[in-house]
Amino acid sequence: MDATTVLVNLIIFSTLFGIVYMFLTSRNKERLALIEKGADATVFNSGKKFSFAEGIMNLALLAIGIGAGVLVGALLEQSGMASEVAFTSSIFIFGGVGLMASIFVNRKLIQKED
Repeated sequence: MDATTVLVNLIIFSTLFGIVYMFLTSRNKERLALIEKGADATVFNSGKKFSFAEGIMNLALLAIGIGAGVLVGALLEQSGMASEVAFTSSIFIFGGVGLMASIFVNRKLIQKED
């Protein structure tokens, strides 16, 4: 590994860490400020907890979409399209379709619970 690769990886991971750290600390400070003023801190609670099954389903549908995109990209490449264009466009299109499908499935599950 050369120095550029290490530097790029360091920048990416430190940026992600900084974003998560700032989000968590600012959320904590806001809640503490509300409690000090005597306000109710339940404003931040949306009432819906994160479901592990929903997260797995979202990832599964995204992976299915990406897999379908790779297959369609291979078909487009065999039909004469440039491989960079065929694979990149079909992976993004079908990945997006998978995410949209997960939104609709989650919406149906929420309506079913209510």
